[in-house]
Parts: sequence; C-alpha cells; structure tokens
Amino acid sequence: MNNNHSEPVYIESAMCPVPIRDRGHIILGHGSGGKLSHDLIAERFLPAFDNPVLRTGDDAGVVKLNACTQLAISTDSHVVKPLFFPGGDIGRLAVCGTVNDVAMMGANPLYLTVGFILEEGLEIGLLERVIESMQATAVTANIQIVAGDTKVVERGKADGLYINTTGVGLMLPATNISGANARPGDVVIVSGTLGDHGIAVLSARGELGLETDIQSDVAPLNKLILDILEATDAVHVLRDPTRGGLATTLNEIAKQSGVGILLDEAALPIRPQVRAACEMLGFDPLMIANEGKVVAIVPEAAADTVLAVLRQSPYGQEAAVIGQIVAEPAGRVLLANPFGGKRIVDMLMGEILPRIC
Repeated sequence: MNNNHSEPVYIESAMCPVPIRDRGHIILGHGSGGKLSHDLIAERFLPAFDNPVLRTGDDAGVVKLNACTQLAISTDSHVVKPLFFPGGDIGRLAVCGTVNDVAMMGANPLYLTVGFILEEGLEIGLLERVIESMQATAVTANIQIVAGDTKVVERGKADGLYINTTGVGLMLPATNISGANARPGDVVIVSGTLGDHGIAVLSARGELGLETDIQSDVAPLNKLILDILEATDAVHVLRDPTRGGLATTLNEIAKQSGVGILLDEAALPIRPQVRAACEMLGFDPLMIANEGKVVAIVPEAAADTVLAVLRQSPYGQEAAVIGQIVAEPAGRVLLANPFGGKRIVDMLMGEILPRIC
C-alpha cells in the first residue's frame, strides 16, 4: 500500500496470539517449522554441529564422495495425530516426506532407513496397516527400505506411534539446486492447491466440528521432479512447503538468496473448502502444511516448460505461476492484492496445528 511518501509502506501480516518466547523451555511452537523452529536451530543446533553442509540450510545435506559422486541425505520425524486421516496415514507420510526432501535437491532417492517408536498398548493390527502403507508407498516411489530400528515407550508417551525416516539419494550430474539460488527475474511456480494436508488432518480430529471433504495431498514427488529436471536445466530452487506452509518456505528462500519475493494473491491456488475453513478458524492458508506440493523457482523463459511437465502429472495438474523474484526488499516476502495493496507475508509464529507431519 502506498501513501504520499516516496517509499512504499507495507502492511505487516498479523497472527494472534503471538506465542510467549520461553527461552528456558521447549514449547510446541518450536516444532512448528516456523520462526521459533528456525530460532531454535540457529541458536542451539547450528552452533554445536556447524559445518559447510548444514550451513546451506536446505532440506537435505549434499555430501561429495569423490569427484564424480554426490549424495543427498535427509532425515525427518513424523508425529501426526490422528495416525490415519483423509488421503493418507503416518506411514505414507513418513516415506513421502523424506523422499521429497531428497528429491528437492535434484537427487534420485534410492534408500530409506526407518525408526519406529511404539507406545505400549498400540494395536498390532494398526501397526500392520501402517507398515503395509509404507511398503506400498515405497514401491510407488521406487525406493527401498534397507534398515530400521524399533523402540517401545510406556503407555501415554507417544500418541501411539512415531516414525523417523532417513533418506539417501544420488545427485544428478551437473545439478545445482538450492534455496540460495533464486535470482531477480525468476518466477515462482507451485504445483497445486495449498493447505490441503493441514486442513484434512484437522478435520479428521473432530475437535472443532470442522466437516470437509478435503483429502491430504501427501504424495511422493521424486518422479515428477526428475521429469522437470530432464525437461530443463534452468531450475534454480525446488522446495516442498511442508510445516509452516508456503509462507515459511518462501521466507527461507528469500533469506537464503538475499532477494525479495512478490506474490500475486489472485494467482494462489486454494480450494474453496480450505479457504472457508481458514476463514472460520482464523488461519492463513499460506501457513498451513502441504505434503505433496513443490515450489519451483526458475527463469521466466523456463516457466512454460516446467508448467507443462507439472500439468502432465496427477500431482501437478493445478500448477500455477504465483509470483516473481525481485531485488527489494531483500529477505522479505510480499503479497500483492488485486486492489494494488501489498502486505508482508512472514514466517509462521508459534503452532497452529500440532501433530500434522
């Protein structure tokens, strides 16, 4: 929004309530994937484990074995509640989450390890359903589960079941994809509708009386990513907007690359049911988790090629260009509305949907 001054004035996005920053204890917001998560990583984990691979800040670490071979490695823990939800379950989620993080680096995921933390009293039949779902998803993703571990904790200590997965993939030759590679003039593409996973999980809980037919978008995207990279070598950034939603993901990229990102509100693909649920609950759909979407940042000349590949896949038929990379304000994401106004889109603050991924 502009006033009579020479510099533009932007409306700061608001979320209420703003979480209390308890510096002495972990709170739920530290697991949201948003601002508190980033602060925890920057202030505690990175100083202790600092090395060039971690310092990149991408979804997977890329390590060089020799002059010709590089691996992408990622690990993730999954604590969704309920364990089964419309469109997916914790097993499918665990495989897809790690497969996608590895693929977003321009790698071909090959192997997974799996760690199960089981709660005393968990039904064996339910565990079998989760295992079957994981194996079926691994087959779909063309990836093998090659190692694992199992622990059991006391009743009431684990929401039934937690799963940790670690993925290893082989980097494609001459691939350089990173959140630090966005450049002014690039465009921002998203592969489909936003917020489906978070709203599907929330509706499955039945706690807020929310009734919707929304299905989670949880899906393995590695085949789709490989198709994009075969069609063009111009991809600068790939990222899956999971915890913290699109807003948090784009803020990460803006800060990594030192650029601004300008989104077009009218171009954002959001289902009416998701928009209505967010309006009713006071949520911003840009901060709701997705588990089967990719954000691609590419030069404008490559946009049509990427869109064509996405729209040929069942996971990308509603793909759209939603914004552009700009030089200023560096490190910021702005949303332009149809009336000419702009507001700042910040990272998620606190935790609005615990136990979703």
